[in-house]
Amino acid sequence: METTSRAVAQASAAEDGRPVPSAGPAVDGYLRAPFPWYGLDEAFTGPRWLMQVALAADGAVAHGSVGHGDEPSVRSEYTAGTDQETKERFAVVVTVAANPVRRSADGTGLLEATSVSSAAWLAGVGLLSFTWPGQMDHSLRDDWLEQQTETAWVLADDLEGEDWSTLSLPVDGVPTPFHYRESEFGWVLAGSTREGVHVGAYGRGMSAYGLGFAVVKDIAAYDA
Repeated sequence: METTSRAVAQASAAEDGRPVPSAGPAVDGYLRAPFPWYGLDEAFTGPRWLMQVALAADGAVAHGSVGHGDEPSVRSEYTAGTDQETKERFAVVVTVAANPVRRSADGTGLLEATSVSSAAWLAGVGLLSFTWPGQMDHSLRDDWLEQQTETAWVLADDLEGEDWSTLSLPVDGVPTPFHYRESEFGWVLAGSTREGVHVGAYGRGMSAYGLGFAVVKDIAAYDA
């Protein structure tokens, strides 16, 4: 995930974004998490794939993502309203550990709480990381990404604002409210579950309105 130092400094511990060292199979980092992972429910029959988990400041697994559908290209020159829009159809589900404010492992400070806004911010930045606006020069994308990442943070910090609407989707079969927004680059949503985690999601080419979420019963199946 590409972020800026400013955005990371503003984010909570779950948005720290430090990847788990890959000393073994990709699934190992997911298996270290003390919380359940979420993905699309069984109604989705397409490909599923692992992305990456990240550590909080205390070294615990803080969040991670799993993908569904086409694996998007970072350099996708997606342009809304053109044939590029149908080239990649994917949905990524982000699971964020729900944590209160707590002391760091060394006892020297406090780790920030995570919230639905944490999931919304991670989903927003995730979508940006797979977005390459048409006709944009390579040298300008870093500036564009920094601006858009800051915007994603501002939006995630105001989930009750007019940029968001409410969408009810099933989570483990139970209708659950999500904050939802669309942009020219795709869609982003975020909500909480009964399992004590926050769920964010982003995608393109797949409608968010028909999605459902469920606890992943066998995370290793995503690594097949």
